[in-house]
Amino acid sequence: MAGFRPPNSNLEHYKQGSLLRTIAVLNQKGGVGKTTTVVNTAAALAMLGQKVVAVDLDPQAHLTIHLGVDPKQSGPGVYEVLTKSANLAESLVEVRPNLWLLGGNIDLVGAESELVSVVGREIILREALETVEDSYDYIMIDCPPSLGLLTLNALTAAKEAFIPVQPHFLALQGFGTLLQTITLVTRRINPALKVTGILLCMYDKRVILSSEVKADIEQFLAKARETDCPWSGARIIPVHVRRNIKLAEAPSYGKTIFEYEPKCNGAEDYRTVAEYIHSQTGAESERQAEPVVIGEDESVGDVVEKA
Repeated sequence: MAGFRPPNSNLEHYKQGSLLRTIAVLNQKGGVGKTTTVVNTAAALAMLGQKVVAVDLDPQAHLTIHLGVDPKQSGPGVYEVLTKSANLAESLVEVRPNLWLLGGNIDLVGAESELVSVVGREIILREALETVEDSYDYIMIDCPPSLGLLTLNALTAAKEAFIPVQPHFLALQGFGTLLQTITLVTRRINPALKVTGILLCMYDKRVILSSEVKADIEQFLAKARETDCPWSGARIIPVHVRRNIKLAEAPSYGKTIFEYEPKCNGAEDYRTVAEYIHSQTGAESERQAEPVVIGEDESVGDVVEKA
C-alpha cells in the first residue's frame, strides 16, 4: 500500500475560505483507535511538510502521553483555553517538526460543570482555533469517548468528522447515535460539518466478520448518497489499519509509530492514510514546507440533551 495515491475528490466546503482542514476524530466507544489515529496521522502529515496541530480533548490525556508529554507538566493546554480564556497560540507546544500539541489533562473532567453557566460554551474551542487558522494546514482533534460538551466543542469547531471503527458487531451499536448527534450539530450550530471518512482499525482480512462489518457500513453509506445528511459524502477510507502489536507498544515509549517501528504494518498503514487524507483537498497548501523525517532519537451539551 505504500505510495498509494487515490484520485482527488471534490470537497465543496473547502473551496471557500481557509485551506485549513479541521478534523474531529470521534467515536463514543472507547478502544477503537481514535488516539492512535490522531497521533500517527498527524505525525505522517507533519512528515509530508504540513503544519499540524493535535488537540487532546480527552481527560485521560492519552494523546498527550503518546506524544511523550507529561500531562501534569505540559503547561497551559486545552483546559485553560476552554475555562480560563488562555491564549491558544501561546498554549501550543511544538513536539515534533511541523507538529504542535494542545495538551489535555485530568482537569478536563470538571470542564463541563465549570462551563454550565457560560453563554456560548459550545463554541469556545472554535473561537480559539480561529485565532490561529492562518498558521496551520491541519488541526486534528482527539475527542473523548462520550457525546458531552467537550465533544460538542470539537464538532462545532470542525469542518470534518472522521470515525474510526473496529470491525466487530458491538462497535457498530453506537454508530446511529453518533450520527444523530452530528446531524443535530449541523442543523443548529455548525452547518459546515461533514462526515468525510470512516476508518477501519484493527482490521484482519482473514476474519469473516471484518468483511461483513465493512459491507454493512458500505451499504449504510450508500443509502445516504442521494440525501442531504451530513454523511452523504462519507467514504470508507480505502486503507484499513491492520492489527499490529507495535501500534499498542509505541505509546508507552512516548513515540509515534514512525519513531518506534517505522517499517511495521502500522507505520505503512498510517502513512498511507495520511497520503489519502491529504489528497482529498485537491490543492496543495500555500505554505510549502520541505518534508521532514522524524528520527528515532527526536523527540454534547444542550444539543445532546435534545436528541
